[in-house]
Amino acid sequence: MAIRAITLDLDDTLWPIEPAMLRAEQALDAWLHRHCPRAAAAFPIAAMRALRDRVAGEHPHLSHDFTAQRRLSLRAALLPHGYDEGHVDAAFTAFYAARNEVEYYPDVLPALARLAARYPLVSVSNGNADLERIGLRHFFHASISARECGVAKPAARIFHAACEQLGLPPHAVLHVGDDPELDVAGAGAAGLRSAWVNRGGAAWELAHEPDLHVSDLGELADMLESGAVNERLSSALA
Repeated sequence: MAIRAITLDLDDTLWPIEPAMLRAEQALDAWLHRHCPRAAAAFPIAAMRALRDRVAGEHPHLSHDFTAQRRLSLRAALLPHGYDEGHVDAAFTAFYAARNEVEYYPDVLPALARLAARYPLVSVSNGNADLERIGLRHFFHASISARECGVAKPAARIFHAACEQLGLPPHAVLHVGDDPELDVAGAGAAGLRSAWVNRGGAAWELAHEPDLHVSDLGELADMLESGAVNERLSSALA
């Protein structure tokens, strides 16, 4: 069966996540200095990062839910210093607004327009980005997050949830992402086809090869529009 839909990772596939997280940490720190100075003094950026990592380690059942981890870390930082749940909510709001201020890779907007014109798109992310806030929701048929699904990539269930949203069998869906294990190996194990977005020119090191290697989404759009990709993938299934 030819590719009839595409699922897309978000962080480090559509935008680099590190600059966004650094801005979010800085925005949170500035908010804490204004509104919760005792907590800000106790938890500068490096200490808040360490606290968040500690909370994540203490709650492995929340490994799929970055929002819950962040809120727990804020509670641990703020409540002992005399602040309340309202401060926790407001602090998270400040952090989350900045977390969604991303800078797309240059190829992303034109490529998404081309891909969305030909295929229904579904985002599949372990992160907690909000496509509505970011400004990309109009390109997507649906969004699947690890937090809502209850499991994170590379678990098959999150990929199958996307296929259910599309009403398609896994082998009719191409998953696109930057992470060899979470995106490529995970999608392959779930029965989807896979495209590895390798912006840095890294060597492939896993046993399970992606169906497609691309340097960016523009190259992926070129390959899909040529028709050769569907012919090759369909023949591989025969």
